[in-house]
Amino acid sequence: MIPTTHAATDPVMHNQRSSSIFNQERASSFDKQHAKMAPIRDALHFLMRMMLAELPADARILCVGAGTGAELIALATAFPRWRFTAVEPAAPMLDICRRRAEECGIASRCTFHEGYLETLPGSEPFDAATSIMVSQFFMRAEQRRDFFHEIAARLRPGGYLVSSDLASDISSSVYKGLFEVWLRTLKYSDLPAAEIDKFRTSFGRDIAVLPPREIIASSGFATPVLFFQTVLIHAWYAIK
Repeated sequence: MIPTTHAATDPVMHNQRSSSIFNQERASSFDKQHAKMAPIRDALHFLMRMMLAELPADARILCVGAGTGAELIALATAFPRWRFTAVEPAAPMLDICRRRAEECGIASRCTFHEGYLETLPGSEPFDAATSIMVSQFFMRAEQRRDFFHEIAARLRPGGYLVSSDLASDISSSVYKGLFEVWLRTLKYSDLPAAEIDKFRTSFGRDIAVLPPREIIASSGFATPVLFFQTVLIHAWYAIK
């Protein structure tokens, strides 16, 4: 999924308040609110499929912070024998994910786990994991490292991580220009002006905005490879 200021003002996935923030009403409106961001989502999903296309035909995929199931459904539709474990702490979001999976006829290949990653029972190693717009809400570097270490521990050797976050080198000369384009993108997506103002003031305060190459460093993976960028959204793949 591609959260914008919902995430910026209310850390969604691994903030301990996430399950209460995404009550039924807010979870139900999540996809509609972000509908105009679909071209970014679809481009990311397309490249994710390219990155993971060489996995085994019966690969097992861990979706961390699955939200309403956008990347899970995109991958499950493209790879009809893959099996998925969706991890999501907000029950209303996971309910939507499960319902969408049922509607798409893929629920029989999915396991749904309500909770944080560390509460997921042990299992056979996964072939790949996705973490889309999740780790940016860990404000301390050690929290982010622990998060990626936890993912790495659940992958087989050579397993893939696909991770996406808002990121930028705030000290760079191009940052201001990218940030303004991102604010225009939020405005185009019909986000209320008050929410855009919150994003402007919270970016870098409630979101750990790091230079792209520092995101997945020292976390049990080889050097991450940047394969996608749209304004401030970056996506990497890394191999355990």
